[in-house]
Amino acid sequence: MADLQHECGVAALYHLPGGASPLLPDGDPRHTSRLMPRMLLDLQNRGQLAAGFSTYNPDRDQIVQTYKEIGSVIEAFRLNHKGKLETIMKEYAGQAAIGHVRYATCGANTRSYAQPFERRHGCKWKWFAFAFNGQLANFQELRKELLSLSEYHLTRENDTEVIMHFIAHALRGDERPDLVKVFRELSEKFDGAYNLVFLNAMGDMVVLRDPKGIRPLCYSLENNLFAAASESVPLFNLGLRDIKNLEPGEMIVIEDGVVRHERFAPKQKPSHCFFEWIYFANVASSLDNHSVYLSRSALGKELAAQERKLAKVPLDEDTIIVPVPDTAKAAADAMAHALGMPCLEGLMRNRAVGRTFIEGNDRADRVRLKYTPLPEVLKGKRVLLVEDSIVRSTTMQSLLHHLRERGGAKEIHVRVACPPIIAPCFYGIDMSTVKELFAPRFMKGRRPTEAEQDAMAKELNADSLLYLPLEAVARCIGLDADRLCRACITGEYPTPAGEQLYQLSLRDNANGSNGSGRTYEAGIVNGNGKIKGEIRVGA
Repeated sequence: MADLQHECGVAALYHLPGGASPLLPDGDPRHTSRLMPRMLLDLQNRGQLAAGFSTYNPDRDQIVQTYKEIGSVIEAFRLNHKGKLETIMKEYAGQAAIGHVRYATCGANTRSYAQPFERRHGCKWKWFAFAFNGQLANFQELRKELLSLSEYHLTRENDTEVIMHFIAHALRGDERPDLVKVFRELSEKFDGAYNLVFLNAMGDMVVLRDPKGIRPLCYSLENNLFAAASESVPLFNLGLRDIKNLEPGEMIVIEDGVVRHERFAPKQKPSHCFFEWIYFANVASSLDNHSVYLSRSALGKELAAQERKLAKVPLDEDTIIVPVPDTAKAAADAMAHALGMPCLEGLMRNRAVGRTFIEGNDRADRVRLKYTPLPEVLKGKRVLLVEDSIVRSTTMQSLLHHLRERGGAKEIHVRVACPPIIAPCFYGIDMSTVKELFAPRFMKGRRPTEAEQDAMAKELNADSLLYLPLEAVARCIGLDADRLCRACITGEYPTPAGEQLYQLSLRDNANGSNGSGRTYEAGIVNGNGKIKGEIRVGA
């Protein structure tokens, strides 16, 4: 859904000693960093607010050097200006690099919050840069812990700075640290999602995935070129073919030109975010050995089966299926094929309108700028509008208005390839309070009744609304439900801090407070991490 955003994406590159990889743009391992903007372009779906990279080059004074700017990858790296791009690439050339694309769910929308974060030090193993994808659910508690230490001062209100200081604190000794031990000890403190890429002035690199594996992380090593990214597509498009998934609680360490796998946290049942397959990931990606495209296609087949069973809409020549571009297209195509109906692009997305221009307008204007309904397709038709999810509903309401007023649709029946979103996410998705969500205002339990879906349709000004059932998600992805994080559709969280924040959000919603504040920025109210007066939604 257009009003839902992801925290970020990470990438890493390292050319190991030996013969040059044929994938290098000029055959020079010292210019491996030139591949990073290309990788970040393929991660642009995960964040459009800022982009940056840190590179390692032992032959320059600034051994680790960081470049980052506000804007898309094209804007940040000046990809449309050959001369300025070349200047950046020459200044920051290195045989190793870590990169990041950002969307803010925590902290301000300024350059100082862009990643990677770099901490300089005279001791080379204490001089490092890092970037991470996710969100620490217990970040306020960690922040308080840091501030309790003598003379600590924090300049930003976000978990990235907290992680930076915890890493720096772990590196404070007089001997080169065991990086596995460093991150093992940190994993015992961190609660949430935190895929992390780390690079220091010794030339050491760490790529790790949190113990729950909430966010995806892929890697490949071919012809002395190591690469890792939040999704498989950036690696595939570089030309790498032996792409693997990093297991939850595992890390890849590169030290002294040698790559090794290590387990930094005890093995446990994973909690992969189901939304990666439903919405966030590039449709061409494969995550944890499960195709994003095939998962979305399976969701569309489920929608078709439900449509036939409930028979709410005549499936005749006056009915067409229209996807909300772009993430709902695979589901809509599969639904149409299963029903033997046309799937038409009655709604076109304007890809030429920049993010900054869109965000500078109100919600209704954003929809008008971003989408164009086609009267030639929609006029006088009964439309089955397929969407991947409904979070806050504001975009959907505006969209339906434009489909009727500008497109001339006779009827609009919304079909959602996802169960209702009933709970916030504290692991890197920009929805942190119950109050901002659409579905909980109508639902007494965790499964919507027919009457509740009718009430939601009326609120949206749709002729009908149908969600997929809970069971469909795991079935379509091809993973057992207990291996997925489905907190936002069940209210059941995979980590203690996530559950505590949910109880805080429920309490604030019941009290009519915290309408605009982010729950995780409020923190856990009691020192023992418990919420007084727990509130539960119906089963």
